[in-house]
Amino acid sequence: MSEPLRVLIVDDDEVVARLHEAFLASLDGFVVCAIAGTGPAAVAAIRQAAPDIVLLDMHLPGFSGLEVLRVARADHARPFEVIAVTAARDVDTVREARRAGVRHYLAKPFSSDDLRRRLADLRDEFVAARGSSLAQSQIDEVMASRGTGALPKGLSAETLEAVRGALGELPGASAGELGDHVGLSRVSARRYLEHLVTGGAATRSLDYSSAGRPTTRYRLTT
Repeated sequence: MSEPLRVLIVDDDEVVARLHEAFLASLDGFVVCAIAGTGPAAVAAIRQAAPDIVLLDMHLPGFSGLEVLRVARADHARPFEVIAVTAARDVDTVREARRAGVRHYLAKPFSSDDLRRRLADLRDEFVAARGSSLAQSQIDEVMASRGTGALPKGLSAETLEAVRGALGELPGASAGELGDHVGLSRVSARRYLEHLVTGGAATRSLDYSSAGRPTTRYRLTT
């Protein structure tokens, strides 16, 4: 693409913000346009720096990441996409984020590959919208990304992100264990986990360590 996508990093932890900045510098097609550490500073940066993408923490001094989005949208800011990068894992926050227009929700801690895939997805969309073409390195990166595919009937995107985040926190969890963690039944949790497996975002294995039937355990792919 002719111009790199402008990324605003919003995180109150300066070390984390600088890690995001260094990671973005290693990718083709992105440039950090500003870094903000508070809610008010984030709103000001959205107005002044005109980002294409905002990496947004939900817990911020001043006011929350959700409030940042509400204020910025009400202010008729230039359109931008949002990747939430946050420790907030509760279902209510995930649902509110979805309603506020958050495109991707990454629960900390997450891998650099998790973030790279989300950025690549957005970059691919921007390229298509601009009618530009990808360099071979960008094509390779997009092709290497793993999505989760269209959601089957009865599954919600926000709950899927909550399950994905919980699995990152509980690698090797069973459907029952993960369901207890996020407030889902074992059957519902298994449906979400199997969807992640089908999309290549997770793997399953059988655990024969206990008596009786083996336990199916899941972990995110790396």
